[in-house]
Order: sequence, then C-alpha cells, then structure tokens
Amino acid sequence: MKLPIALLFFSAAASSQDLGAPKFTPAGELQMPANYREWVFLSAGLGMTYDAAASASANPPFQNVFVSRPGYDGFLKTGLWPDNTTFILEIRASEAKGSINQNGRFQTGIAAIEAEVKQAGQWTFYAFGKEGKQGKPLARSERCYSCHAENGAVDNTFVQFYPTLLPTAKAKGTLRVTAEGH
Repeated sequence: MKLPIALLFFSAAASSQDLGAPKFTPAGELQMPANYREWVFLSAGLGMTYDAAASASANPPFQNVFVSRPGYDGFLKTGLWPDNTTFILEIRASEAKGSINQNGRFQTGIAAIEAEVKQAGQWTFYAFGKEGKQGKPLARSERCYSCHAENGAVDNTFVQFYPTLLPTAKAKGTLRVTAEGH
C-alpha cells in the first residue's frame, strides 16, 4: 500500500518531535516534551546532593534522568552530545514502608521537573516546576551552570553518574577528569 507523500512528510515530522527535538514558545520557554518518559533512561539517583554541607534528608528525593534519542545516539557515536540534545531531570519524592515494602525506598509524586538543552554548542537549563507545560530558562547566574561546567565529566553533563555511558566516554576519549577523579 502506498502512502500519500503528504502523509509521509507528516509522519517524519511527527517522528522527529517524538524523539525529543526541543520546541520553544515565542517567549523562549521550552515546551514540555509529552513523551519524555519514553526517551532513553540514563540513571536514577536517591538523595543526591552536590553540597557537602547539606544534611541528609529523612525523605531523600529520587532524580530520574532521561535523554532524547537523537542525543543518546549521537553520544554513542562520538562520545559528545550533539546540538538539540535534551535532558529531562524528573525529581520525585520518596517514601518507605508502603504496601509490602518494609525496608527500602520507592518513588512517589513529582516534586519538580527540569531540563538541560544544548543548542549551538551552548547548554541552557529550564525549570518546569511540578506540572509546568513550559520551562522557563534559568538565569546564567544560577549555580547549576557553574557546577556543570566545573564538574561535568563530558560536555557539561554528569556522565560520571550514568553507568551505561561511562564506558563510551572512556572509549571515545571524551571523559574529563573532575575534582572527584572521574
């Protein structure tokens, strides 16, 4: 069965949107990718903090990291993130002793969603809050910019916490030694 040409173009355009190409509002806000949970899952952290003076929380949050498929594929080929790579950081509350669980922790509701997007070789961070449809770009003076620049193991990102990508960065020679030795 032959598909009409217009339908083929529409399908290709829809596929690129589904893969995670960033979309912006006229005001420069990042539109929430509706299907980010279908992207490549990189890692989950529990109670991660980047401040040594911060005290441990009784209810540490989970941080789930997803990356767009074109960004992931580009990284596997080169060890670097191509332009239009989009990361979603989904921060969820945690609980213990629910249902049959008596010892470990499990994820619950969304506490916040953040994104990091690479365009024209530059990374920008966006904050969506709990249920935002558009992420506001964070000011370049926010700590996330300097922290990622100083501690990111590859191209402004914390590949040192992504166990499935760390071997790729090492093999491609793109892993930068940070203060922590990764």
